Amino acid sequence: MLDFRHPNSLWATVAVETLVRLGLTTAVISPGSRSTPLTLALAAHPQVEAIPVLDERSASFFALGRAKATGMAVLLVCTSGTAGANYFPAVIEAWESQVPLLILTADRPPELRHCRSGQTIDQQKLFGTYVNGYAELGLPEATPAALSYLRQTLSHYWQQAHGPGAGPIHLNCPFRDPLTPPIVPALDPAMTALEATWKPTFFDHLSPLESSPRLLPRLPPDLAATERGVMIAGPAQPVDPIAYCQGIAALSKTLGWPILAEGLSPLRNYGHLNPGLVTTYDALLRQPELAIGLAPDQVLQIGPLPTSKVLRQWLTAVDPLRWVIGMGDRNGDPLHGRTRSLGEISLDGLASMISVERSQSPQPHQPPPYWQTWQHWEAIARQRLDHTLAKLDRPFAGKVPC
Repeated sequence: MLDFRHPNSLWATVAVETLVRLGLTTAVISPGSRSTPLTLALAAHPQVEAIPVLDERSASFFALGRAKATGMAVLLVCTSGTAGANYFPAVIEAWESQVPLLILTADRPPELRHCRSGQTIDQQKLFGTYVNGYAELGLPEATPAALSYLRQTLSHYWQQAHGPGAGPIHLNCPFRDPLTPPIVPALDPAMTALEATWKPTFFDHLSPLESSPRLLPRLPPDLAATERGVMIAGPAQPVDPIAYCQGIAALSKTLGWPILAEGLSPLRNYGHLNPGLVTTYDALLRQPELAIGLAPDQVLQIGPLPTSKVLRQWLTAVDPLRWVIGMGDRNGDPLHGRTRSLGEISLDGLASMISVERSQSPQPHQPPPYWQTWQHWEAIARQRLDHTLAKLDRPFAGKVPC
């Protein structure tokens, strides 16, 4: 399904496969030169109904009608220049009617803008405030990191198109020449190596939306399916810090997962409420063998990620299935991993859903071994840090009690 002959073709086929896994079934295409990689990828995918409509205004209203009828986003694709401007009336209608649309406008690369290059206008935020979200995608790169970024960005904006308050999303998509692979492509060692090492599981965490993603009417089956999971609490300034910490404590106890807490999280000030609290993760994860042994299968991320570079590198290397809550309509994954959003659900609500799910089977009274392993190393690291700090006589900010 993926086309490894050229960076543009690989980029476009990864984008289309990502959207199909998320639930895309219909694409309306206004043919043009710069959008050729996207057009070819959509036309080749067996699960996409690719409908060519030459006139952009007609195409946009056709897509709007299809999206209204199905309740699912329809993809609109056009070339660079004034083509996308003809979508504007339908985009406004979609915004006012709360109809999900995903608009991909192909564009020239940055070096061909603002220099009188043909078929080029300023397409940045072309539809102003009449969209649920806007972004310009990066130029196509045939690297795992770049393709993970593409996957996560599309996943985030697909969800944002559907709610709460559905509406249009505009993504500007620059492509460099040559737009398509040559008839007799030259052997590219980098592309060959990427194809040889490609993991078929790259798209496995993606799934269609069953209803409004912000309402979460039932617990996703993957969540809490393992005892080898961690919660990561990022920086937070809740109005009621005690209630916030109690909610996390209840969720940690229900899941049986330890909590890695950022220094700017109130969890560290109310440690007695959370027996699963881990504050020394940055030091622990600097030990390679220990970092491997502590690798989780799943992560529940509450708010933004902590600032620890070591933690972020560890998550990138392990690439666990990661659930994110507390980020509203923002993309909460700067690592572009296997991430899924749980939307606006509260900590208490999620804990209650997990409790109901787990009530079907007896639960152990003792914390899981994975939890105990984290607590064992937390105790050792904390003791050593406290002992080292106690020997320091000079003024030091780390010794100031909270």
